[in-house]
Amino acid sequence: MTADTERRLHPHLAERREAGVAVLRVDREDALGALSRGILERLHDYLIALRDDREVRALVLTGTGRGFIAGADITEYHGADQAAFDDYQRLGRATYDALAALPQPTIAAVNGYALGGGFEVVLCCDLVVASERAKFGLPEIKLGLLPGGGGTQRLARAAGAGFAKELVLTGRIVPAAELHRRGLLTAICEPGRLLPEAMELAATIAGNAPLAVREGKRLIADGGHLPLEQALTLEQQVLSRLFGGADGKEGVAAFVEKRPPVFHGR
Repeated sequence: MTADTERRLHPHLAERREAGVAVLRVDREDALGALSRGILERLHDYLIALRDDREVRALVLTGTGRGFIAGADITEYHGADQAAFDDYQRLGRATYDALAALPQPTIAAVNGYALGGGFEVVLCCDLVVASERAKFGLPEIKLGLLPGGGGTQRLARAAGAGFAKELVLTGRIVPAAELHRRGLLTAICEPGRLLPEAMELAATIAGNAPLAVREGKRLIADGGHLPLEQALTLEQQVLSRLFGGADGKEGVAAFVEKRPPVFHGR
């Protein structure tokens, strides 16, 4: 990922695109990728715009150097009044929710420290590829605070209340290997293989029928909140619509004709 192939969205945010995949990089190595208010505002706006971008079929989110995202920029908390603090937390909530709600599949490529808000970003992503050197945690308790971007809730739902309580109440930093054993990581790899692994995964997703990909992500998310019988009915309804669409017909025809399919998202 070189400077001449990147588009600067903010002094600490850069994006590049490749064959239907957007790669968004937090570029604030001196602060381990800590999210200032300015970064968070630009990230929020970017995510809101991305949801309607049909050219992007998958998003890879990564960091720079030793930090993926080391949480909020705590220096901005010092001296802030209650109104400013609460406003920052509302912005964070809106940003994390926008990431989790993207119709495109999202892949966190975790290169280093993913702490506090950084771990919450990871928990909002659909798939997670991590470097062997990556570290995860919710250390807010050591500041007399608690996670405010979904850490207590999304982690409990993803890995169980017991593990969530342990990390939240102790502030323990967890190595990538432990999260992998607990099923929270899609893959773990050598540092030099991190972005290639994430891009290969994203390219595979981007090469599939985009409407089916989006519907599959939505079905899994929505179905988890429904009784099984309703979720199964919804699944069949979505399948029926896909079969009747242009991409469904193209996929079946391409299989029969032994050729690669050409999908258009219809």
